[in-house]
Amino acid sequence: MTISQAAANVCTVSALNTKKHQTTNSVESEVIYLPNTDCAIKSQASLSAFTSYRVGGAADWYVAPRNLEALQASLKYAKERDLKVTTLGAGSNLLVSDRGITGLVIATRHLRFSHFDPDTGQLTVAAGESIPSLAWAAAELGWEGLEWAVGIPGTAGGAVVMNAGAHNSCIADMLVSAQVLSPDGTLETLTPDQLGYSYRTSLLQSGESPSPGGERRCQRIVTQATLQLAPGADPAKVVAITKQHKKHRLSTQPYNFPSCGSVFRNPKPYSAGWLIEQTGLKGYQIGGAQVALLHANFIVNRGGAKASDIFCLIRHIQHQVQEHWSINLEPEVKMLGEFQAACG
Repeated sequence: MTISQAAANVCTVSALNTKKHQTTNSVESEVIYLPNTDCAIKSQASLSAFTSYRVGGAADWYVAPRNLEALQASLKYAKERDLKVTTLGAGSNLLVSDRGITGLVIATRHLRFSHFDPDTGQLTVAAGESIPSLAWAAAELGWEGLEWAVGIPGTAGGAVVMNAGAHNSCIADMLVSAQVLSPDGTLETLTPDQLGYSYRTSLLQSGESPSPGGERRCQRIVTQATLQLAPGADPAKVVAITKQHKKHRLSTQPYNFPSCGSVFRNPKPYSAGWLIEQTGLKGYQIGGAQVALLHANFIVNRGGAKASDIFCLIRHIQHQVQEHWSINLEPEVKMLGEFQAACG
């Protein structure tokens, strides 16, 4: 089955199989199996292993569906119980609170499918596919267009939602369409214009309507995307360019410690990293969180950091840059859950 196929009927969730387990911290956890699917919805599931920062508390409920039917069943489960839904991809652009996330967290990392169509030059991918893996696969085929994405540590779904980009390229430049799943279980296909793309954001992040004048709607989940690439190039050439991009990323950005990637959006005409460095904050540390020495727009987990350490360091950087430059740095990292209002 491909992810593009809609489920003929969504499984009912009225008859559920449940099992209870005792966790190491003595909190009783529960596993609910949705009938006719491979869904296992778990309670009190730690999220630290599912984020690139390796921090964060537990989700009230967590599920990682492997196909569209299971994803629709998970949404139905949440709707019938009035649970807030949070979508998690690779967790590479997120900071999850130490207090965790209420409601149901749906991880799309196991939604896997990709198809290179040589007739159209289009690549159709499910939301859980790795962006770097797709970049390498395209390069080896001699398809140009994704070389810039080899260093983006995320999934196709997350890239569509946040308009991921690098080296003056971004997803919006090549997206043909995105298939999204609404909270009521229906699928729709949206164009880049309908997604309202701008720098590192889209209407999918805010839950706004994709059509002008439309009412605000709940967050939708990207299930797959179709990208326009350019086939027919020499694979050796495309692979070489892709390697150059990867080498540049490794030489200019810290990969030796857990991070979320770039923390702040660049306030043009400046770069956030330059402003932070000129403010003298390179190497500044709160708890286990540190402004990276290699690139100041990265905050790394030096070991044992808490989400609160990272959050307070973000706030400190914002305050110092505002004091020195009268510029408000806007976070690119998405913060999920409750964070303490005051730090220090």
